[in-house]
Amino acid sequence: MDWIDYWSVDFDYEDKKEIIQIKEDGEVSEVWTGNYIFENIWQSFRTKKNQKIELVTTPHTYEKNGKYKAMVKVVDILGVDTSHVVEIEIK
Repeated sequence: MDWIDYWSVDFDYEDKKEIIQIKEDGEVSEVWTGNYIFENIWQSFRTKKNQKIELVTTPHTYEKNGKYKAMVKVVDILGVDTSHVVEIEIK
């Protein structure tokens, strides 16, 4: 864990689509890129004064049963950003 500088979680990663605007022939249309926007819901990071990083998130409650995807982002001490998507099913 000494290599991790920062990590964060978006508990419902696929709830916000990345939409861009495209202008063709004077008309503007909105198009989904196929990607989603990461919304940092929870995070923990090191500071110079506090080198301790939390290893467990605060509890999260889903309002409805169903399938969700959570994304975890980790940044190491070298500045390398890594993301991983985890599938969750709430019954």
